[in-house]
Amino acid sequence: MRKILAIVICKLAKKICQYFGRGSSFPGQVALKICPDILKKVRLPERIVAVTGSNGKTSAVEMIHAILKDAGYSVAYNHEGSNQIEGVTTLVLDNCNLLGKYTKDVLLIEVDERYAKYIFSYITPKYYVINNLYRDQMTRNGHPEYVFNDICKSVREGATLILNADDPLISSLAVLYDNDVIYFGIEDNENVLEDCDSVYDDGYYCPICKKKMIYDYRHFAHVGKYECRSCGFSRKDPDFRISDLDLENSQLTINEDYRIKLALPTIFNAYNILSAFTVGYLLDVDPYLMVETLNNYLIRNGRIRIFRIGDTEGTLLISKHENTISYNRNLEYVTRHNGEVTLLLIIDDISRKYFTSDTSWLWDISFELLDNKNVRKIVVAGKYISDVAIRLEYAGVNMNKVVLKKTTAEAVDYLRGNSEGKLFALTCFSDEGKLLKEVVTE
Repeated sequence: MRKILAIVICKLAKKICQYFGRGSSFPGQVALKICPDILKKVRLPERIVAVTGSNGKTSAVEMIHAILKDAGYSVAYNHEGSNQIEGVTTLVLDNCNLLGKYTKDVLLIEVDERYAKYIFSYITPKYYVINNLYRDQMTRNGHPEYVFNDICKSVREGATLILNADDPLISSLAVLYDNDVIYFGIEDNENVLEDCDSVYDDGYYCPICKKKMIYDYRHFAHVGKYECRSCGFSRKDPDFRISDLDLENSQLTINEDYRIKLALPTIFNAYNILSAFTVGYLLDVDPYLMVETLNNYLIRNGRIRIFRIGDTEGTLLISKHENTISYNRNLEYVTRHNGEVTLLLIIDDISRKYFTSDTSWLWDISFELLDNKNVRKIVVAGKYISDVAIRLEYAGVNMNKVVLKKTTAEAVDYLRGNSEGKLFALTCFSDEGKLLKEVVTE
């Protein structure tokens, strides 16, 4: 009876939350109060796919959903982004009948890398995708190796691990566990780097023996082709690989045969597409149908938004405050634009979840990229404009092209007649609403 009551209350609470525009964690939270082990009591499908990692969880899950839906599968996933145990409980129970049987073909879940260990104490995914692990909200998460310990606790016997072969910390899971492993990765291409492009190098030491690692090349930061000559740990040849990556012409090729056009030509997007393709292939989706789905696929989860300020069109790119890898990739995208650029940078509320005024992470972002003649103007808005200005000055940016505004509204007003070239805006989830309420969105 507690199981049925938990399901009924969760479904009712979900409808009420939807009516009032609230989040999707509360219904699951109530259900867990009624029946703490409710996730053990429901009948789940064989096809359970989970995705975690520092970056790309939401985007990869959205792409997997699109692939499976086009292939005829019925799929439920936590598209609201509620990726802790309460949100996952809401997702599961809202798609169960009153007897506790899940009613879709596939359960697809995005899981927070710190909370996966709790979720998977009740659920064992058939396929467990782990995209990457970077420094992310270190005030909350600590160093990536600390988060890695949490991910280790989430690995369950019987789950097939789908690992990013290019991330040494992630791929080391194959050494620690006997699970079946499928690797995905990006091969050598014209975009690779000889050395680390970040202020810090989290790939310097081998995750197995802690001795120095050697890199043949890097895609960015610690992600690339690596080898430890002390213990023999090295990048494995991927089962699914991007054999050709051409960001200039916005296209990639998977396993030599499947060419996909990129609506967003970034390496993050390439990894997300590759992980989604891998899952679809393992679930027997026709590869050419996946190509059709993924061609010029533009994420619909709000990470990229088109907006207008007067007659000027702009592109909003969502990064994550306190996640320097995310910022670096978006800065690379902006500065690679062929033509003049104006950048609006909003850093106001550092986090949605806790109060902190720590801005030390700004010094890990490669703002040196903005010392570029194509970047004509940089408009900085928010309460931390002075911190950003100092960082830009140390990065060698010409401060004559930097404009500081205390609020996003003031920055938008300034840009109505002072934007030069293509307009980009770069900020975090916690600050995007401040921009969107001041501009016209499509």
